[in-house]
Amino acid sequence: MPDFVSDKHLFHNPVEFVMSKIGGTYKMPILWRLKDKAWRYSELANSIPHISDRMLSKSLKELLEDGFISKEIFPEVPPRTEYNITERGKKAVEIISTLRNYGFELMKDFGIGEK
Repeated sequence: MPDFVSDKHLFHNPVEFVMSKIGGTYKMPILWRLKDKAWRYSELANSIPHISDRMLSKSLKELLEDGFISKEIFPEVPPRTEYNITERGKKAVEIISTLRNYGFELMKDFGIGEK
């Protein structure tokens, strides 16, 4: 496959492109949490180890912009915002699930987590 450009970035293959969209430390854990239900910002912040407010905000913004999640703001006092997974996000979770299962296999192969 020839190289291609998206958002002013050069990519050499589709896997590299996908990883630019859902890779990194926090995007996959966010998508994984949203697979079953809507979450509020504070719930996500409290459930993801070591994530800063800056990184959570940045990751949510990018996932929103790329169509993997949606955001719903409820007109209440105090305001309530919930994040939901989209159809695109659900497709990504299928891949994340496969990676997760493979990760468990590799951990076993490398003796990680064994007592």
